[in-house]
Amino acid sequence: MDSNSFRGQPPADDTAPLIAARERLLGPANRLFYERPVHIVRGEGAHLYDADGLQYLDAYNNVVSVGHCEPRVVDAVTRQMSTLNTHTRYLHEGIVDYSARLLATLSDGRPGSPDQVMYACTGSEANDLALRVAEMYTGATGVIVTSEAYHGNTTAVTAISPSLGGAATLGSHVRVVPPPDSYRVPAAELAARFAADVAAAADDLVAAGFGVSALVLDTIFSSDGVYATPGVLGSAVAIARSHGGVFLADEVQPGFARTGDAMWGFARHGVVPDLVTMGKPMGNGMPVAAMAGRSEVIAPFATGVPYFNTFAGNAVSMAAANAVLDVIDDDGLLDNARDIGAALRGELARVDDPRIGDVRGTGLYIGVEIVSDPQARTPDRAQARRLVNALRERRVLISVCGSEGHVLKIRPPLVFSAADVDWFCSAFVDALAQ
Repeated sequence: MDSNSFRGQPPADDTAPLIAARERLLGPANRLFYERPVHIVRGEGAHLYDADGLQYLDAYNNVVSVGHCEPRVVDAVTRQMSTLNTHTRYLHEGIVDYSARLLATLSDGRPGSPDQVMYACTGSEANDLALRVAEMYTGATGVIVTSEAYHGNTTAVTAISPSLGGAATLGSHVRVVPPPDSYRVPAAELAARFAADVAAAADDLVAAGFGVSALVLDTIFSSDGVYATPGVLGSAVAIARSHGGVFLADEVQPGFARTGDAMWGFARHGVVPDLVTMGKPMGNGMPVAAMAGRSEVIAPFATGVPYFNTFAGNAVSMAAANAVLDVIDDDGLLDNARDIGAALRGELARVDDPRIGDVRGTGLYIGVEIVSDPQARTPDRAQARRLVNALRERRVLISVCGSEGHVLKIRPPLVFSAADVDWFCSAFVDALAQ
């Protein structure tokens, strides 16, 4: 999680006073990216502009998923803000209309799909809420996650987020399993091996007295290193349920058309989740998140605990979220993610360099594994960091993920274009040459 953080002394340029003020006022926990931090002042589409007017290619941002300052989202927010903004304890059509539309995308004709939704402000809050719902439904507390998972920053979800590292510690009720690593595990063995690991973790939780409350998965394994092989989760989900647990699909990263194959990452695996969480791209930068689920799973919590979150589901956030769905539909961004993502992966796969161990992903979520020894498939954290910073100097912004911080994480807004692919690949080849 901390692999691409700014460290050391501020660079000798005009950002130094701002960096020093930030560190003094915000403290050391709030990290900046890159060896030479970027001072961004404006955005449009997939591009950013710094204080000197220089243009950057944003190949990392999943928050403004339908593009920086997308006019239809900006207009929807402005109109609603100028009319009314209030909490969910008053009647308002916006939250009802959006909820019906959102749930329709989650079901898509699949029996047993989520049919109710509860709102939050962040993905962390949504996952925190989902853990509470799962515990009351199952009567258990044990949680299974992957070894580099990240699910948020509340106390409860920090305890199930091993990628945080540092002084953060996993809860005693948490068991970690390796992700379905398509680079190191043969394709024919991925699903069975992942299911076996989940089964062992579930048995251990039961033996320890925690039981199994939830199998919690980011369905593209984004923090683990971006593992996008479809159809590998079915047996693991069945095992979690056979132990009394629920399947919680964390769609903060793969959701909202990101994968190019489906609106939601879980759909690529042919599974129907009991609970789904979402955030970040839901409002294209507005603070809105949600937990959806089957009504029978939600019922014990919903009938036993009054839930109120002041800003969750407010009228302005609902206007933004509804506009995001409009843009995805009207501009064909699911198809764009599929086609432009395939083009980008294809170009990257053609780059002949022994440091590139693997190019993988789906849609506009791509991982490039950087290795020091292609035969042994040895992660190279230092080289990955050098490449990220070399791209930054060419005004192309990405980051890293994976167990060693050695996988280049390429995750641009869904409006990425063919011209953006050309820019990215030219800069990438040049960075490798350096």
